[in-house]
Amino acid sequence: MRGRKTRGARPDYLSDALAVLGGWTRDGVQLKRVLTCDDSQHAALTERIKVAADTLRLRPRIQRADGHTQILLGASDGGAITDGEVTLAARIEDAYRTVVGPR
Repeated sequence: MRGRKTRGARPDYLSDALAVLGGWTRDGVQLKRVLTCDDSQHAALTERIKVAADTLRLRPRIQRADGHTQILLGASDGGAITDGEVTLAARIEDAYRTVVGPR
């Protein structure tokens, strides 16, 4: 399933998506998620995110610090969160469950 890449997604759509994507928060004009994983899990997760992001032509920002992986999705120009970014967030959740297992 591929999300449309339209700018200016309806606010109710974003609220509904965030309700389903537990753990993701809206940080201004970005989606943010902090995940707990070890270094090998981080490497596996990052590779899976890269594949999904390339498919959607998106560039998430991924940072590693103190046993946590922080992921930011959103346009660097400050544009609205897109359907594609919400789709990528869902794919990241699936990848995280695959790599780390259910929590």
